[in-house]
Amino acid sequence: MTPERIRALLEAVSQGQTDVDEAFAHLAHLPFEELGFARIDHHRTLRQGFPEVIFCEGKTVEQVIAIADRIVSSGATLLATRTNAEMRDALVAKYPETNVNALARTVVVAGEIPAAETVGKILVVSAGTSDLPVAEEAVETARVMGNEVETLYDVGVAGIHRLLACKERLLDASVIIVVAGMEGALPSVVGGLVDVPLIAVPTSVGYGASFKGLAALLGMLNSCASGVTVVNIDNGFGAGVAASKINRLRAG
Repeated sequence: MTPERIRALLEAVSQGQTDVDEAFAHLAHLPFEELGFARIDHHRTLRQGFPEVIFCEGKTVEQVIAIADRIVSSGATLLATRTNAEMRDALVAKYPETNVNALARTVVVAGEIPAAETVGKILVVSAGTSDLPVAEEAVETARVMGNEVETLYDVGVAGIHRLLACKERLLDASVIIVVAGMEGALPSVVGGLVDVPLIAVPTSVGYGASFKGLAALLGMLNSCASGVTVVNIDNGFGAGVAASKINRLRAG
């Protein structure tokens, strides 16, 4: 439940438009709702500015639908990550206005999205096309949180001229997310060109000795570009959340 929705409910009670029992029914599930297999955190928006997100990997379709139903019925925006095709089909069947990004494996059902107080845009950069699933997860996350998001894809260090040709776009961003696999060199290069917060996302893309993203992770953690921040392997969602929070802070 959003702060705006709680205020509207309390105002309705004070004006006699809603009785106490009805208001109590709305508030009874705060701060969380027990489903047996999950506890839905309805206070997440009040504490952090955005509702609880469903990480679908490891859950059944039935569990995802049940959790989604409680989030949507509360008026909150639903973001589901790491969905599979069966989950996406089930969510679309239940919520026809669903926004699906199969590449990112995300599903969004729009609710009462708080107005984002941002002063610029978030730029999501990927080293290669193989990194796009993770990059798109970051894009969808940042967008659903109310940010203006642009993308710059396939500009890895194997063809550095592709990146340098887009330098003005890098300089125009308020926050940059850089997604790369293999040796994970791209964040260091971008970090040496800009003066804005940069969040690096290592991906599991690469051959054997990349160790499913470990090589990229270690390379980014040891970046010689000052201030590069690193999230976990393939964690586009985490990067999108962090970038959104930074962008809101920059608005004062």
